[in-house]
Amino acid sequence: MVQTPTQLITLEEFLRQPETKPASEYIDGQIIQKPMPQGEHSTLQRDLTGDIDNTLSPLKIAHAYPELRCTFGGRSLVPDIAVFRWERIPREPDGRVSNRFELHPDWVIEILSPDQRQTKVLRNVVHCLDHGTEMGWIIDSEESCIFVYQPNQTPRFFDEPQMLLPVPTFAGAIKISVKQLFDYLTD
Repeated sequence: MVQTPTQLITLEEFLRQPETKPASEYIDGQIIQKPMPQGEHSTLQRDLTGDIDNTLSPLKIAHAYPELRCTFGGRSLVPDIAVFRWERIPREPDGRVSNRFELHPDWVIEILSPDQRQTKVLRNVVHCLDHGTEMGWIIDSEESCIFVYQPNQTPRFFDEPQMLLPVPTFAGAIKISVKQLFDYLTD
């Protein structure tokens, strides 16, 4: 759902509205509802989130969150996977994880859904990079490829099965190839 330009609202107004399913994002005064995830998307999201968490969380390096609202830089986005370094995870005074994440993720991962425009997703990844995110991935399961974005660098394209995917420096313990990533869809 995209509001028409005459229905622009403020970020504060957007954040007061009830959550939608699937989630809606706030971009440039407009509410844009994300597409409903389907089988491949959900499988990649579940398994990749689990692998990142199983590797990094026990060591208190980082935590991966699926579909977490992140509000920063005048936008409110819901990346498919948002990874935060441990020390940047917002916490309450008692140490519990906060409900509101009003900061950029350290690593953002988006998984294209059928009929989803890559341009919209890329704009969100670039917004994250412009506000401090170290790395962004866009996974295209239809093409079995991954685009990797880093600030001030040429985007990189990974489609050969044996190619090892780059990860942010803090996530160096994660070793995953293109084949391993797309094997989630057949396991």
